[in-house]
Order: sequence, then C-alpha cells, then structure tokens
Amino acid sequence: MTVRVQPEPFDAGAELNGFAQGRSDVGAIVSFTGVVRDVDGGLREMQIEHYPGMTEAAIAGIVAQACERWSLADALVIHRHGPLAVGAPIMMVATAAAHRVAAFEAADFLMDYLKSRAPFWKKEVTVNGAEWVAAKDADEDALNRW
Repeated sequence: MTVRVQPEPFDAGAELNGFAQGRSDVGAIVSFTGVVRDVDGGLREMQIEHYPGMTEAAIAGIVAQACERWSLADALVIHRHGPLAVGAPIMMVATAAAHRVAAFEAADFLMDYLKSRAPFWKKEVTVNGAEWVAAKDADEDALNRW
C-alpha cells in the first residue's frame, strides 16, 4: 500500500507500470486519474490545501479499510496539493486484486472517499475571482452507497 501527497506532477502511465510490474498474484489492476477540469472556460488554476501528516494518515486509514474489505493485493493513492493548472493530474488511484469486481469496487470506493472526505480544501481561481469549492450532495450520495 502506497499513499503519497505531493506538490509535484506525476506520470500516471509510469506510476501504473511501476504498480503493475512483476504482479503475477493478481487477475485485475484498475486505475483512475483525476485531472483539473476547466470551469466554463474561465478557470485559471485550482489551489489545493491540506494538513501534512493528518491528510496522509486519513488516506492511509481508508486505503487499509479498502484493502481489507476487498482483499486487495495492493493499492496506490497519489494526491497533489498546491496550485494546479487546467488539465493537470490531481490524483491517481490504483488497485490490484485477484478479481476485477474487487479491484473496480475498491478503486471506486477510494475515489468517492477522496472526493468527499479526504482532508483537502479546494479553491477555484477563475477570471472572475476565487471561490472555495463546496461539498456536493452527489458526492455525498456516492460515498453513502458504500
């Protein structure tokens, strides 16, 4: 299990290749990479803040739950912080399991957690000013299904 919270960009392809390398003990590897989406053509950047130490511990705890619940062989979560440009990767989740359903469900669970509960604060800086991103009911509904 690997959890990294970092300001530096990452190469999702290289991360996935490294995660999958030498794995003969699993039948499925699932990955997802989230990127900064433009807001009506006016997003200048997304600013992501967190509390070092607390954030990594919270994510590691939920990854451990996912590993146990879906009998994962391994899991990877990378999440960036700091100012991020439109199109930049924000986060990546990868899961490895004996079967595809477990790998997909665990990855989906982890993404829902990161979207709604991980201790990050996001601010959209647009051509019209800056605004903190509020929690969305749809994100809470997605997490509640677990």
